[in-house]
Amino acid sequence: MTGKVRDSEPVEVRIHGIGSEGAGVGRLPDGRAVFVHRTAPGDRVLLDLEREAPRWARGRLLEILEEGEGRRIPPCPHYARCGGCTLEHLEYTAQLDFKQQMVLDALRRIGKIEGAPAVEIHPSPREFRYRNKVTFTLKRLGDGGVVAGFHELDAPGFIVDIGGNCLLPEEPIAEVWEALRGAWGQGADRLPGARQLRITLRGTRSGRVLLLVTGGSDPGRSASLLSASDRLDAIWWAPSGTSAAPRLVAGQARIEEVWYGERVEIRPDAFLQVNREAATLLHDLVLREVGAPRGLRIVDAYCGSGVYGRRLAAHGAEAVGIELDPGAAAMARERPVEGFRIVEGPVERHLDDFLPADRLILNPPRTGVHRDVTKTLQRAGPERVVYVSCDPATLARDLARLGGEYSVARLQLFDLFPQTAHVETVATLAR
Repeated sequence: MTGKVRDSEPVEVRIHGIGSEGAGVGRLPDGRAVFVHRTAPGDRVLLDLEREAPRWARGRLLEILEEGEGRRIPPCPHYARCGGCTLEHLEYTAQLDFKQQMVLDALRRIGKIEGAPAVEIHPSPREFRYRNKVTFTLKRLGDGGVVAGFHELDAPGFIVDIGGNCLLPEEPIAEVWEALRGAWGQGADRLPGARQLRITLRGTRSGRVLLLVTGGSDPGRSASLLSASDRLDAIWWAPSGTSAAPRLVAGQARIEEVWYGERVEIRPDAFLQVNREAATLLHDLVLREVGAPRGLRIVDAYCGSGVYGRRLAAHGAEAVGIELDPGAAAMARERPVEGFRIVEGPVERHLDDFLPADRLILNPPRTGVHRDVTKTLQRAGPERVVYVSCDPATLARDLARLGGEYSVARLQLFDLFPQTAHVETVATLAR
């Protein structure tokens, strides 16, 4: 049930936690959970009930009557309305405490796992200005004006106009974004024609920036924007609503940089972690958890472009990567490494073909691993599994499906997305 909207009298609530979407959680007088954005544990607040269901409700913050510990004045001037961040009103240490508790709660509540090891926390090296890729929405208004930014927190149909003072993008991206806003003209007439566009900026380690415009017609109109900033190296365009590959409109066709010890091509649509410094810490940790690779048979499942399998093969392992996405699999094949091969297709279809193995890396999307994968592991899984999860709930579900076949030997939390409720967890499992 999605709940119903109704008018209500203000309600006083004590916030006792934070939910998986970053909203504070309290209890209404009738016992239902209520979710209220921009609140923190320990807050006593006055709120309006905006949406109600039999077991929960959503509220809108009216007033903070008493502040809990860990609260701060949000540094970003857009935070009151913008949905790009959800935890900026918390000190960074309080954000990490919440994420640690979120992982443990999911393991206990969903996975029914008691006695899990302590969660080791790896903070992001940068609390702000950490994103090397940012996507904004541009909407043309009926009066000829333009708004461009992030969706509004409680009204996603509206766009909060965001300039270069947003604290999420790396500095070069923020600089280019500000320059583009000043150069795209009245009604953004130097961009492709459409009521709404997606504007993606991706930055490189050296401070160069690529622009991808998604949607609209006549993409050549944006070519002149290449001169908007001397940091802007390429402009790409892709149609909306299709899987068509982007096409180059202006600038350099090929840009490379080093990721995880290898040179990779930087394209606006390629998957790379948005927090490059924290991602490097995560990558190195996963390799350490796998252990000395020489002579081992290793499966890198949901491998993307094969960054783990390729690196392990280069150090003496016999590694197989399994990846469903054709584009990522093609990237993995571009630079062959002796001892590593890529298999394209669903992990649940191919995993059994490469077992028994000595080690298994699981790095699935937010939906977690397929049920058939856990069944295969129950029957023929390796002694050690390193599971990289971007959703504590699906991690906990998958661990529960493994039954008693594996124990959690180590839990490590990586904060790749400060100011948001997202968290990356590495669970090392021993058979």
